[in-house]
Amino acid sequence: MARLTPAKSKPTRKPKSSSSSAMDAAAEPDTMSPRRPKREKSAGGGSKKSKSGGSKKAKSGGFESMGLCEEVYRGVRHKGYRVPTPIQRKTMPLILAGVDVAAMARTGSGKTAAFLVPMLQRLRRRDPSAGVRALILSPTRDLAMQTLKFCIQLGKFTDLRTSIIVGGDSMESQFEDLSECPDIIIATPGRLMHHLNDVKDMTLRSVEYVVFDEADSLFSMGFAKHLHDILKKLSDTRQTLLFSATLPSALADFAKAGLRDPHIVRLDLDKKISPDLRLVFFTLRQEEKLAALLYLVRERISSEEQTIIFVSTKHHVEFLNILFREEGLEPSLSYGAMDQEARMIHISKFRARKTMLLIVTDVAARGLDIPLLDNVVNWDFPAKPKLFVHRVGRVARQGRIGTAYTFVTSEDMPYLLDLHLFLSRPLRPAPTEEEILKDMDTINMKIDEAIANGESVYGRFPQTVLDLASDGLKEVISGCTELIALEKPCANAFRLYLKTRAMPSKESIKRVKDLPREGLHPIFRDVLRSDELSALAFSERLKSFRPKQTILEAEGEAAKARNSKGSNQWLDVMKKKREVHEGIINLVHQKSSEDPRPEVEEVDDISNWEKKEVCGKKRKLQSFRDEDYYISTVPQNQHLEAGLSVRDNEGFVENRFDAAVLDLVDDEASGMQAQKTRYHWMKNKFVKLNAGDRVTATGKIKTEGGAKIKASATGIYKRWQQRTHKSINIGGKSGNFAEEGTSSSGGYQRGNKKHFVSHGRRSIPNANVPSEIRNPEQMQKSRQQKAMEITRLKNKSAKDGKFQNKFQKNRRPDGNGNGKGRGSGKGAGKGFSKGAGGKGGKGKGKVKGKGGR
Repeated sequence: MARLTPAKSKPTRKPKSSSSSAMDAAAEPDTMSPRRPKREKSAGGGSKKSKSGGSKKAKSGGFESMGLCEEVYRGVRHKGYRVPTPIQRKTMPLILAGVDVAAMARTGSGKTAAFLVPMLQRLRRRDPSAGVRALILSPTRDLAMQTLKFCIQLGKFTDLRTSIIVGGDSMESQFEDLSECPDIIIATPGRLMHHLNDVKDMTLRSVEYVVFDEADSLFSMGFAKHLHDILKKLSDTRQTLLFSATLPSALADFAKAGLRDPHIVRLDLDKKISPDLRLVFFTLRQEEKLAALLYLVRERISSEEQTIIFVSTKHHVEFLNILFREEGLEPSLSYGAMDQEARMIHISKFRARKTMLLIVTDVAARGLDIPLLDNVVNWDFPAKPKLFVHRVGRVARQGRIGTAYTFVTSEDMPYLLDLHLFLSRPLRPAPTEEEILKDMDTINMKIDEAIANGESVYGRFPQTVLDLASDGLKEVISGCTELIALEKPCANAFRLYLKTRAMPSKESIKRVKDLPREGLHPIFRDVLRSDELSALAFSERLKSFRPKQTILEAEGEAAKARNSKGSNQWLDVMKKKREVHEGIINLVHQKSSEDPRPEVEEVDDISNWEKKEVCGKKRKLQSFRDEDYYISTVPQNQHLEAGLSVRDNEGFVENRFDAAVLDLVDDEASGMQAQKTRYHWMKNKFVKLNAGDRVTATGKIKTEGGAKIKASATGIYKRWQQRTHKSINIGGKSGNFAEEGTSSSGGYQRGNKKHFVSHGRRSIPNANVPSEIRNPEQMQKSRQQKAMEITRLKNKSAKDGKFQNKFQKNRRPDGNGNGKGRGSGKGAGKGFSKGAGGKGGKGKGKVKGKGGR
């Protein structure tokens, strides 16, 4: 989550009057009032003290210059923040002016406060009659809970009421919150659509402030259809805000959000990740990841440092959880299918530093703010560059230093090249052991300079370290039945993950084949001695050894040596074959040396008219384009925008001509029906529509946890309404507001009566009239009073000897009287009942059995 930048030290100021000293206090409302007139006076230049140099005017660009009200400004100051971050200085004046904004800044730059502070400034005071006025949509439950916590902290001195609607929580408890008509709703799209479909009276027409937090994730996680349905229920005069760490510059994918002439704010384009973040890439095999992770956690990462481990599936989360517990480490967990209460408990324990390890899937890659996080470990390499940016953005926030460890297999190398193309950072392999042994000091100095210049270095894990850790790991797994049972689900889940992840670019796949062999990673240069480096260098030479003779030639030489008289015909055949092959190889090398490739290759998308070939003699590739007037189909920042794409299964392999295709809709009924079936569910997979959305034939709602529920009403709201006698009406009409004890400007409660304080605003009609609808506590209290009254009358009749037969064989105080007696019936006549006591029936006669009511 975004955080504001706390001031490390107070700026030195000149001596000033008591009114100026009250500016620094900023703790009580009384001390805030003289500050703004003084600032306006100093800004106008009419103050004598400003001319004489006795005091300074208020610093421009701070929260003081944004015109915040007393309650909001006190909340910001109470939080401990003084200076706004760059993204806040750019976006908050625009938001306060009422325009639509689409903002992009790297993680940890203060984006959440950039839209929360203007929201609190716009709403200011609670107004139940106005309905819900602000809506914040988050892609995950954890991010929504974090936004709620931050909103409560900033709005501490306001009376605004905030409700959260996320999956995993009880629907009844959320109905209770909505029945109190909150001013702000923080929700995930799946659960909000569930409420909108279940509660027919629930409307969002009163919402005037809409925020899409992590907007690209909302549109790429399959929520596009839900967002479109939610936007239909909103007012056309709303203010819409988009915030994310990665956004495409064109914003064409966000046209559905209803932006009206938006102001685009993009910061940190050159630095998508924090400059204080250290990137470490280890190359190893898939089966060596467990041993490498255990070594990192035990040897390289201190026990006082908090670490997040990102894995691909929930099965790997459970596997690593059991493995760490067997090793004596207690981690925390979080994944999408996990119970919401359990997720909150685990995240809270990790935030409180009761656990130092957090194993998560990509559900925690967005917006999660851990204040003192030190390390991130990427167990599986992310398929998209922007996902890597969000993962490693959890660390190195607000000036702190962090490290991101990433495991890279041979299949992940193309993704590594795509990532550095997206980040615009150079990538180089670690020097080999032989190079280090030749000149260790020079090599180490070059490595340090490369890392200081922002280059990424990838290298191998020491094989001796992996072997030692693997031996102990096998013993632990073989001795634990739970780990043995989880091995097969993990393998199947990882196989499915490999099938469904996006493909890297073809250019990166080609470039991987030409990469030189990497050496030992520089992080281990202080671990191994010189003799161990020599042994590693020798083993690497053995791996790269290629014999000059085949096995047939070697056997032939040995047979010829044993029998010197005869000749081996197979040996002669192999020699002749080798001579022919060597001649062809030498000819190819000679041609390549005579006609080398041009230094700058032409782009692949050159049309046929730009290439000219002459029969009989080949000419070099010529281009007749005029660079001053030529417009290429590939933009210069194509690799950046492809990495920022929000659509599914699109990235560097995106066909750039798809946007130019015009799909026409048939104008006949038969043609439209055929097109609808063609674009619907077929062959057990999704198919794309014209707009790029995905549809399902079942019409179910997909929640943020991946579960699918029915789009129709489930009846939960009706059962809750019958049980509690309450209703949800958040469309701006007055419902059960008399029970709230608040008015448009707040109120207080004394006993059972409500006292309302008016500050010149419109009051609610009949707000001081007590409600006739009783709550469950009042009903229970009245029943107890009736039971006590019946007991008192019974005791009194026993003393006086009156009404003895009537009360001895009638109901007990709880209504379950037993025995034989005369029942009191309603109406004329007398009735007798035998068995369970009750009200007698009408008419005369003896009735045996249970008394009828």
